[in-house]
Amino acid sequence: MTAWTKDEISRIGESEEVDVAALTRDGSVRNRVTIWVVGHGEDLYVRSIRGRSGAWFRAVHGSADGRIWAGRLQRDVKFEEADPGINDEIDAAYRSKYRRYAGRILNSVLTPEARSTTLRLVPQQSR
Repeated sequence: MTAWTKDEISRIGESEEVDVAALTRDGSVRNRVTIWVVGHGEDLYVRSIRGRSGAWFRAVHGSADGRIWAGRLQRDVKFEEADPGINDEIDAAYRSKYRRYAGRILNSVLTPEARSTTLRLVPQQSR
């Protein structure tokens, strides 16, 4: 396992949106989906607004191996279930970063269904 660099945490964490995709066993990329990402400490987190039924969530949850893109940065990752004990802190990170989307749009990542899909992005060596 590798660690995020400070530059990667900054660049990805400050990105408005990132693209995520699951990787198949042969390393090919499944469908890319654009989502929000937040940083918390030295980690990065994502959620599915459609809860566990979201197609991208099912794909990455099934394989755990994936890739993210933030601007010109591309990185292979593992998608790990986050400790539910930090959900309130992740909610606060979403509220702070995306506050200009107050209302229904912001609330879509704060529902119990979305909270149940909180995934930590763990950087991996590129294939």
